[in-house]
Amino acid sequence: MNIIVCAKQVVDISEMKIDKSSNTPILTGLDKKVNEIDKNAMEEAIKIKGDHGGKITVVMIGEPDGKERMKELLAMGADEGVLVSPPDALDYAQLTTLLSGAVKKIGEYDLIICGEASTDMFSGQVGPRLAGMLDIPQITYAQKIDAAADKISAERNLGDTVVSMESPFPVLVTVTKEINEPRLPSLMEILASANKPIHEWSVDDLGVTLEEKVVATDLQGISMDRKQEIFEDDSDASIQKLVDHLMKDGVLR
Repeated sequence: MNIIVCAKQVVDISEMKIDKSSNTPILTGLDKKVNEIDKNAMEEAIKIKGDHGGKITVVMIGEPDGKERMKELLAMGADEGVLVSPPDALDYAQLTTLLSGAVKKIGEYDLIICGEASTDMFSGQVGPRLAGMLDIPQITYAQKIDAAADKISAERNLGDTVVSMESPFPVLVTVTKEINEPRLPSLMEILASANKPIHEWSVDDLGVTLEEKVVATDLQGISMDRKQEIFEDDSDASIQKLVDHLMKDGVLR
């Protein structure tokens, strides 16, 4: 079974700060890492490969330093990587155009697995857009996957209910963070990942035309100041004060 995992390099939002004068996020100097939910996608691909054999290719659209992040996924169990260098700015239409071009250049595939969203933007657009461009079925928000030789079954989390779905191959599936616990590569697997191939492709290599459809005019963050209220004892009076403060701040009603 040929499996493609789409991954993204993101900034570590836990380290992000907000410029209080302009309310804009300060993104410079932040550490970069693999989008956490994409690791869940990779873990699921590894499990399916373990049951059915085959090959896992991870595709990432990003700058050259993305190779270091991709090596983490190769150490987990991917067989090879594809890194596509993008223009300076991409909207989701352009991003999925690049991904679809990379998938077509890779060739035969049975299954594409994506994380449900990225932790930096969390739009959830990439998987559905990519399936539409490739004209293949899609199952989104999968919290459980069972792959057979000729089809895939999944439990789709819709928040207040779970729907069971199945599809023949090829199919694209987006997974939730709850689907599994990504493995931590061993030292030997990390060292071995250095010998796995990473192909670097340009826009010209893919033969696609990028059309800008969305222009981001501004990016605003929300600055949150912590309020620290200390109640010295656990008496009924202190508990009532706590409740009063929470109601005053709108936490309780």
